[in-house]
Amino acid sequence: MKIVCVYRDERFSPNSVEKDRAILDAVGERLRQMGHAVDYVRESELQGVEADACLSMARSAEALDLLRNSGVPVVNHPDGVALCCHRKALDELMRREHVAMPPIQGSEGYWLKRGDGPAEQKDDIVFCANEEELAVARQRMSARGISEQVVSAHVKGDLVKFYGVSGTGFFRYYYPADDGISKFGDERRNGVAHHYGFSVESLREEADRLAELTNVRVYGGDCIVADDGSLAIIDFNDWPSFSRCRDEAAQAIGELRGER
Repeated sequence: MKIVCVYRDERFSPNSVEKDRAILDAVGERLRQMGHAVDYVRESELQGVEADACLSMARSAEALDLLRNSGVPVVNHPDGVALCCHRKALDELMRREHVAMPPIQGSEGYWLKRGDGPAEQKDDIVFCANEEELAVARQRMSARGISEQVVSAHVKGDLVKFYGVSGTGFFRYYYPADDGISKFGDERRNGVAHHYGFSVESLREEADRLAELTNVRVYGGDCIVADDGSLAIIDFNDWPSFSRCRDEAAQAIGELRGER
């Protein structure tokens, strides 16, 4: 098979450019070892796709339109990526489908996220200690031209990062507080990990359900585990860097062939 791999633009990889590139390189190498012909292209340079399949980390509207209209099977599907990138639409879907997630109101502070796209800089995700700070943060975000915003209550507990490739059995989870790996440093807000007991199978099932709802088979996300073991998914992303489990993830992703 001829397979095209599309690199993510740097603006969509804040503090993660090399890590995002590395996972796609690892998948491509795995496919070459399997006997496939593999080409690479940057999403900003994508003009069209002539291949049997495409593995894409692209997020720009232009690249997603090209992939959507190419007729080539794509992982992840462009419609799913567009949904995950539109945080407001994703939040509405998760609440409509009763996905385990934080409430909108709370007493421990709030998180404000841009709702019209993925985070490109630290100011796109802001912690607010109270409703007064939230109001100021919303005004500042609006002043940047970001009118679509997502608000959720801060939830106390262990922050857990999860990674999966649906349909392959691959699922892993990690505690950022244990290894110190962070994109913006927001993980420190939840402090040291207490490693509260929880059902890993329940988290995997909820994550895979989200993958099906969004049509994103290669995914990652963040979840808070409260002291009673309850779960609250606070983020869900298309194709993360898998930096903690790159080789295993590359093998699982190499099994996929995409959807038209």
